[in-house]
Amino acid sequence: MERIVERKKAQEFPQGLLDLFDGYVHGGISRREFLDGAEKYAVGGVTAAALFAMLKPNYAWALQVPADDKRIKSSRETVASPEGNGSIKGYMVRPATDARLPVVLVIHENRGLNPYIEDVARRLAIANFIAFAPDGLTSVGGYPGDDEKAAPAFASVNGPKMLNDFHAAAAWLKARPDGTGKLGAVGFCYGGGVVNQLAIRMGSDLSAGVPYYGAQPAAADVAKIKTPINAQYGELDTRITGGWAAYDTALTEAKVPHEGHVYKAANHGFHNDTTPRFDEAAAKEAWQRTLDWFNKYLRA
Repeated sequence: MERIVERKKAQEFPQGLLDLFDGYVHGGISRREFLDGAEKYAVGGVTAAALFAMLKPNYAWALQVPADDKRIKSSRETVASPEGNGSIKGYMVRPATDARLPVVLVIHENRGLNPYIEDVARRLAIANFIAFAPDGLTSVGGYPGDDEKAAPAFASVNGPKMLNDFHAAAAWLKARPDGTGKLGAVGFCYGGGVVNQLAIRMGSDLSAGVPYYGAQPAAADVAKIKTPINAQYGELDTRITGGWAAYDTALTEAKVPHEGHVYKAANHGFHNDTTPRFDEAAAKEAWQRTLDWFNKYLRA
């Protein structure tokens, strides 16, 4: 029987260890290199392997809206993507009513459509949106149910084609007859970067974007953005947050409605409630800003 690991807070770990784990999550170092680097933090009888177990995702912690919640209904959909990998599958969820509603594309991190992202889609549904969460790993068999296997699977997918898959999903979602024609997008980590890229590609067809700790686009491309952007960052995530000032300036020069929020003492991944990097206060505030942004720009 697998041992249940108690969730700890980010403050209970040395920041150097969290930064090391961030390097592992984003492919900068291997698991073996993480374990070797974590040795110096393995004190008091806690091994490097135990530290890894404490830091890796536990998806049971992410369940805020059960899949069988009576307030929602869901389905699995497949979207044609001729300019991408042929097709992309995803998780569709909406309120149990049949009312026409604004639609929101939910874009995952660099591990595919895992249970955390599915739960985020359900959270949008109970906030009265139609949400679709595509799986960028469709072309390699889909999210494998394990992040250790998902990492190499994600790395094996052609990056430009995967971006085209998400673009195809966005266009399909916007055109759905049960939607209002108003499309928003929210993404996390890799998905935050995709939100920014979709804003460049889609212009005013994307009515609102909320990138969470996503890579910022090149300044020359920002002039193409017509989408109101509300960016969310963690203060300790200097790798990504350091690019916000230039993005802010470029969005201002392009006269794009936008906001940027940097949450004090928060790490990369602070919204993901499956690891100790989760920051409850920052996540709650950022999520309320997300809903407020979508309500403002998708319900007008």
